[in-house]
Amino acid sequence: MKRGFTLMEVMVATIILGLGAAVILASMSQSHKMMVYSTYFQTTQEVMDLGDMAYPLADVKDESELEVDETRATELWEMISDERLSDAQEEKYHGYTWERECLNMHDDDEIERLGGLYVIKVTVRWGDRFRSHGDSESYITFWRKPE
Repeated sequence: MKRGFTLMEVMVATIILGLGAAVILASMSQSHKMMVYSTYFQTTQEVMDLGDMAYPLADVKDESELEVDETRATELWEMISDERLSDAQEEKYHGYTWERECLNMHDDDEIERLGGLYVIKVTVRWGDRFRSHGDSESYITFWRKPE
């Protein structure tokens, strides 16, 4: 009777263990990447809220006020709060910008077809736009001129 494992059995077991370890490492890497992106999206939502508080659509009286140039998140904070940003907040909002544009401002036919609604796009960008890791998040809303 033979004792121990053959070389073939050891190699098969090693391959199976190696593949299992590789799958576990790959899933850990992917979950770390998702955690990082979720913090970007959470901060993006905060910046969208800052922009909506600094430039509320409810206060817009004329379509010329709909468009707002790209504004840094730290500037939005200064517009809505008397408190100074903490160092952690300053670092968190660094590189984030907010912008609002009207997509159909000069298309009177489309505005009439939509029942007087203007299509508004709000965009938050983060990262360095000259590098590939920068990204943006947008949403569309509608606005009607107050009567």
